[in-house]
Amino acid sequence: MAITNLEELSGIIELRDNERRWKEDGANTLPLLISDDIAALLSKEEIRRQFVPTEEENNDTVGSLDPQKEGEYKQTDRLIHRYRNRAAFFTTDRCFAYCRHCFRRRLAGHLVGPATEDEIRKAAEYIASRSEIREVLLTGGDLFTLSDSHLDMLLSIFKENCPDVILRLCTRAVAVNPGRFTPALIEIIKKHNHHAPFFLMTQFNHPAELTEKAINAVSMFIDNGIPTFNQSVLLKGVNDNEKTLIELSDRLLMARIKPYYLFQDDPIKGTAHLRVGIERGLEIEKNIRTALSGLGMPQYTADLPDGGGKVILTYSYYKGSVIENGKERYIFETPEGEIRYYPE
Repeated sequence: MAITNLEELSGIIELRDNERRWKEDGANTLPLLISDDIAALLSKEEIRRQFVPTEEENNDTVGSLDPQKEGEYKQTDRLIHRYRNRAAFFTTDRCFAYCRHCFRRRLAGHLVGPATEDEIRKAAEYIASRSEIREVLLTGGDLFTLSDSHLDMLLSIFKENCPDVILRLCTRAVAVNPGRFTPALIEIIKKHNHHAPFFLMTQFNHPAELTEKAINAVSMFIDNGIPTFNQSVLLKGVNDNEKTLIELSDRLLMARIKPYYLFQDDPIKGTAHLRVGIERGLEIEKNIRTALSGLGMPQYTADLPDGGGKVILTYSYYKGSVIENGKERYIFETPEGEIRYYPE
């Protein structure tokens, strides 16, 4: 059974003082929920920091609960249309485990529940009426907390109304509850995998999360023709070092998962203790580039406040230009730190 309170958690690990002092405070606090699979990994400090709450969450008054101003882009009860060519549909507020860095902690676990058939239809009809929307993120919460029948209904409505729109299946469940992915569930996915494709979007933040069960769960999608991309979050004390991120990318590739994004942790209230400074993030990005191929290199990305959108953060290898003998040459630094000149 999943762990839902500190008393249960204390039976699994010895709680530290700052963990014992955490208090759940209704809608202002992300609830405690740790799945059995994650509980088995809590001896790893990097996993513990992601899932065990601390008093730092209660004491953090900096930031916002909605820094991207998603509420201002709401088109239906569950649909956010912030980017011209894609939208996000909140399938549910529930997850199998609540990550302490959750960027939708204002919504997660507050008993809103799964989207109703009417909410799904209204969103699908809106998308069908906007030809510019080419992709929809089925997100939350976690899409796969829905029952098989509810998931079947949701995919049927979307495929019926907007068959030419790509659907991203966004989930942390392959890492935190891989047993959810049964042959019966995959048959539902396969049934709807026509016209525009599905893409599976995972979140693995540390190599320890890539258990054999997690890899097998992802393989069920890949073996049925569904490409898989990973979106990590850069987190202090979890993966804010080059060695860990290089190992994570290497292991993701071996599991046939493309490292896609390395997100700068959003300025969400309650998460400051997990946030890595951008200057350090840029240093890490520069250093891991020398050790990873293009296949393995994620895009270090920030989602700008106030609905500013995603921007790629990267070290600049362009160092200006010089004119010699009337001809301009561009100056670049190689990833190894040497200087090269590129002709106009």
